[in-house]
Amino acid sequence: MSGPLNADAAIAAALVQALKAASAVSALVAARVHADAPRHPVYPCVSLGRQESRPFGPDADGLEHLLTVTCASKYGGPEEARAVTSAVRAALHNAPLAVAGRRLVTLRVTYADVFRAADRELSLGVLRVRAVTESA
Repeated sequence: MSGPLNADAAIAAALVQALKAASAVSALVAARVHADAPRHPVYPCVSLGRQESRPFGPDADGLEHLLTVTCASKYGGPEEARAVTSAVRAALHNAPLAVAGRRLVTLRVTYADVFRAADRELSLGVLRVRAVTESA
């Protein structure tokens, strides 16, 4: 049971590290890339949200991870959220992440959406990321 939990933490840490290291992302959000959304965020920012995993492959040694990454902006329109979302997508799609204790098989951004929140102040970009890892 500790294997998948450690694998989930490891893939989340690798995603955060990759986003903080990506120059296009840091140019837009500085170091405001969070493994969990802060209580009082400073905008623009990026945070990991929902994360799920399930066994994958014939011997179930692999894990399929599905993660949600949220880009948030209060720039008065969706332009900044679009730019951050695009930078995050470019930084993650097919990136060769180093995942502690695991070997990354594939990493894909499978979905992206940019929209205004109900308060009409906040613009959000939501990306879904699919990663497959196996034991190192």
